[in-house]
Amino acid sequence: MELNLNIEALLSRLPLFSGLEPGELARLSQASKLFAAAKGEVLFNKGDACPGMHLVLYGQVKLAFTSPQGNEKVVEIIRPGQSFGEAVMFMERPYPVFAQTLADSQLLLISKTVIFSELERDQGLCRKMIASLSSRLHHLIADVESYSLHSGKQRIIGYLLREAPEPQEGCNSVVVSLPTSKGTIASRLNLTQEHFSRILHELSDAGLIRVDGRQIHIPDLEQLLRFD
Repeated sequence: MELNLNIEALLSRLPLFSGLEPGELARLSQASKLFAAAKGEVLFNKGDACPGMHLVLYGQVKLAFTSPQGNEKVVEIIRPGQSFGEAVMFMERPYPVFAQTLADSQLLLISKTVIFSELERDQGLCRKMIASLSSRLHHLIADVESYSLHSGKQRIIGYLLREAPEPQEGCNSVVVSLPTSKGTIASRLNLTQEHFSRILHELSDAGLIRVDGRQIHIPDLEQLLRFD
């Protein structure tokens, strides 16, 4: 599907590429493929060669792998403005996971050949790329800590608090809209879907949340924060 969008303008608005000179943006743009992917479309499979890095413009993408027993483990959920594939691109190894869209999405695929060339030209871009990879590593370590030290209930409460929007002034209630299915979120939190649903029921019975499909109503953020 052809999309008539200004790729240079799109790149310039992304934190990773903000501040680049017009010539640099032009070279990246010429080496970029803009494409749409319907919900459920597999972008690449585990073991595929990595041609570059992806940027999500809108929609959502899950990175996951399947165990020998056939169970799926979601490693990360990529949202608009976020990128993926950089680490594999630098290692020049096949993808260790598969990528699948969770919603109708629009993405950019930027050729690794041009990215490597621009990194040699621009130390600022090198620093931004390193910062992006370091942030990803920091989140990975935080995930391992959470899985190792926190209960399933603590993980879910932490997730809801991170996803919660800022409450209106004078009000401590909010509504969290789950960005994807409960099963996908459960896998991301290293929980089974049954365990995830059971904890939601427990929190609901305690009056801390009210579940309405993908809408999680939190009547009192402070009460949920204090709950253990």
